[in-house]
Amino acid sequence: MSRAAITDEGGGRLRRRAVLKAAGIAALLAGVGTGASTRGAGPASAVLWEELFKEWVPEIFAPLPDPPEHTEAIVIGSGFGAAVTALRLAEAGVRNTVLERGSRWPNDPWREIFTGDDLPDGRGFWHRTSFTGVTKVPMSFVDFGGVLDVTEYSGIDVWRAAAVGGGSIIFTGAMIAPERHLFDAVFRGVVDYDELDRVYYPRVRQMLRLSPMPSDIYASAPFTHSRVWDEQVRAAGYTPKANDSNFNWDIIRGELAGTTRASATAGRSNLGNSNGAKFDLNQNYLRNAEATGKSGIYPGHRVDSIAQEGNRYVVTVTKLAPTGEALRTRTLTCDRLFLGAGSVGTSELLVRAQATGALTQLNEHVGDGWGTNGDVVLARGANALAGVGGGVPSASRILDESGMPLTLENWYVPGIPVDTGAIASLGMVLDPTRTRFGYDRAADRVGLTWSTQAQDQVLAACRAVDNRIAERGRAIVDYTPIGYDAQAVFTAHPLGGAVLGKATDGYGRVHGHPGLYVMDGAALPGSTATVNPSLTITAVAERNIEAILRAGR
Repeated sequence: MSRAAITDEGGGRLRRRAVLKAAGIAALLAGVGTGASTRGAGPASAVLWEELFKEWVPEIFAPLPDPPEHTEAIVIGSGFGAAVTALRLAEAGVRNTVLERGSRWPNDPWREIFTGDDLPDGRGFWHRTSFTGVTKVPMSFVDFGGVLDVTEYSGIDVWRAAAVGGGSIIFTGAMIAPERHLFDAVFRGVVDYDELDRVYYPRVRQMLRLSPMPSDIYASAPFTHSRVWDEQVRAAGYTPKANDSNFNWDIIRGELAGTTRASATAGRSNLGNSNGAKFDLNQNYLRNAEATGKSGIYPGHRVDSIAQEGNRYVVTVTKLAPTGEALRTRTLTCDRLFLGAGSVGTSELLVRAQATGALTQLNEHVGDGWGTNGDVVLARGANALAGVGGGVPSASRILDESGMPLTLENWYVPGIPVDTGAIASLGMVLDPTRTRFGYDRAADRVGLTWSTQAQDQVLAACRAVDNRIAERGRAIVDYTPIGYDAQAVFTAHPLGGAVLGKATDGYGRVHGHPGLYVMDGAALPGSTATVNPSLTITAVAERNIEAILRAGR
């Protein structure tokens, strides 16, 4: 709650009453237990938590508008690729409907809109009641429509977004272009690096106001870990490179000055930044798309299936309450359908449509080429017994090509409410392993299996580099024996499933179905060459939608 709100005479009493009511609910919940699910035991707990969420974030409980039955174009999803698509279609005069299963979360300088991943509640996760993150600490909470979907497959957990703004809500802000030679090794000429570097990377940097961490923020206490990280890699012979980020540095300065609630300086990012510290897609592409009057964004609308009937595409959609209750199922139609539901969401829709005969002309490459971007999380110790801080934005990275090419990126330690002295890194390895999605007809489920051997290899590659840095940087604690790393069983960067030049042409047009397009991470071939995918996903979407609009198809 803002300090102004506390002293405001007009609304102060109402706000104080809400706080007291919330406090009473929280006290009662402490006696009931916080791990109960709305689908299982503990209905009283579920109801009480729902009341608490309504007090904290009433905006997501407002009645949801219904999308039109027919639109010239439908965009499924609202993440990086989808947001680009919606804006550029709207600017070209193409009326479009954006469908997003998650809620549209507000920002506020003082309210706790989002939960933290140290002691999360249901706002954090998409309809699950437990989670064990990279710290190996199990947590439980009530079932709710939170912002992070953890999809479990054989051999891998996939972290993906469920909110208007997609991955821009839950990522750590780093947006980096890969090295040219590594990019070319992955994309094999289907996408021209020079074109991205000359036109589309700069366009995205300007739209998202990307910049490296300023020196005053780098020098502050919450980013002690960033400075120690850089000292250690320099001692090991590396020169750290600054990372561009979409964080609003003025808001972070406000956190340091105490003029807004601590968020990005207090280890909060994976489950959202309440004060809007990230310059997420709701503040640029999506806002600008709506401002044209040609694009409508509809949260709480889960797309269940897609099909083609004659010259139109048919989209079956279920309207959802934040609690998960299905409010209504409808069939929408469009002339052109743009898939931007992320690698998993887009691939699931296409694979199911192919298997059920809803899209009969899809080729053999649909569902193929999926990878994890080589994600690994690991930690080494600081070189002194001192606090290292919980600042989220990543200041720097190194590239190592002594073995499997990989990037280690300075990271914060998620999920721990105390300072452990750990110096964390996010690793991204140039791993050639790929798998494909398959359809289980009996369960009506699309899934995949990921290789344990591949996971062991990328983890070993990152550990070898990190251990060398720890030794030469005089780290005083080895965190490996106590289990602080993800053991490479998760990815936050799923890519592939409808790859450019295979399931689609070189610009995302799906083979066999004119007017159907893939505009997101599903189009990328399992890797963005050892860097975070968001910049490349956005730039490729800019490239592709420009070509599609220019050609008129």
